[in-house]
Amino acid sequence: QVQLVESGGGLVQPGGSLRLSCAASGIIFSINVMGWYRQAPGKERELVAIVTGGGSTNYADSVKGRFTISRDNTKNTVYLQMNGLKPEDTAVYYCYATRYNHWGQGTQVTVSS
Repeated sequence: QVQLVESGGGLVQPGGSLRLSCAASGIIFSINVMGWYRQAPGKERELVAIVTGGGSTNYADSVKGRFTISRDNTKNTVYLQMNGLKPEDTAVYYCYATRYNHWGQGTQVTVSS
């Protein structure tokens, strides 16, 4: 059974940082492209960043230079380090396992003073 469990969301002030984690089970993690997506209220879900099994990454233009996606294949975990957070980054953030077309339950990130 595929499971993706996100953690690390919360409330942070503009300019602050958060680190999201996504622990995977039930999949062959090391060969799977993993992604972080987000969905703000009233908007469609959008790609934030992806990382291949070998560590190659790609980012949405809106987060380039501020967010970093990484993975630890020994822990079956993918991370999203978010720095310089802005109010427009407020959303529910979802982890996605592409090969299995499986989503996590999401974690709320709120950027507000």
